[in-house]
Amino acid sequence: MISFMKRVPMDEIKRIVRLALGEDVGSGDATSLATIPEDVTAKALMVAREPLIISGLEVAGTVFHEILPELQVRLLEKDGTRASEGAVLMEIEGSARAILTGERVALNFVQRLSGVATMTSLFVDAVRGTNAAILDTRKTTPGLRLLEKYAVACGDGKNHRIGLFDMVLIKDNHLVAVRDEKPNAIAAAVRRAREKFPDLKVEVEADTLEQFAQALDAGADIVLLDNMTLEELRAAVKQNNGRAKLEASGGVNLQTVRGIAETGVDYISVGALTHSARAMDIALDFHF
Repeated sequence: MISFMKRVPMDEIKRIVRLALGEDVGSGDATSLATIPEDVTAKALMVAREPLIISGLEVAGTVFHEILPELQVRLLEKDGTRASEGAVLMEIEGSARAILTGERVALNFVQRLSGVATMTSLFVDAVRGTNAAILDTRKTTPGLRLLEKYAVACGDGKNHRIGLFDMVLIKDNHLVAVRDEKPNAIAAAVRRAREKFPDLKVEVEADTLEQFAQALDAGADIVLLDNMTLEELRAAVKQNNGRAKLEASGGVNLQTVRGIAETGVDYISVGALTHSARAMDIALDFHF
């Protein structure tokens, strides 16, 4: 399942936001309750401190509305767009206590998700002009998968399977478990996958060109070419001749991704999009 996650359902956003607020606020924001009078109001501006690709504004807005529905939240930019240093992304106005209580959680979401979107855009830009699409992986922060895959889409990347349920991906450890099957482990695994889940795409991981040939013969929809050299990737593309979609993975970084894309593969999966993206520098500036 290769697609764009255009939006995360609001029920899911609220579930994640409530968990985040529960661990941060707990029984109450002791500092704000103790020091800020209840009737004090403020305006806060969420500002990008560096150039970035925006993601997570709706999530941040939900944080403030979960704390106090009466807060006025205005999104001044859109997810998936580029913001320059100094750009104002959001304006929040109302109870100073409520804004201060939500500040850290809201920033955590936008900083993290914008980091994923920005990292993704760097990889997408690096392969521009080739036929290769950049894919995410399941190497996501537990509990934040839908948000992080949405952030990948904000950076113009594409989403691989969401979880274990929406695609069959037969990997090396699966093949070890059926290594004695005839005519070979890959053929047996693909046949069983087709029988059990006829409506799902079937992908097979191949570590060698021999396994790649077996996956093609078995009728895999996608073959994952894992840690292959550029020469091996080019050979696989030539041998494939359009029979299956080809995905490259392993050893992918911003220095190597262009060369991988130029071999002619269809997809390049990059775990770093989600497991190594840094939080972007975004601040909440208060005006009392």
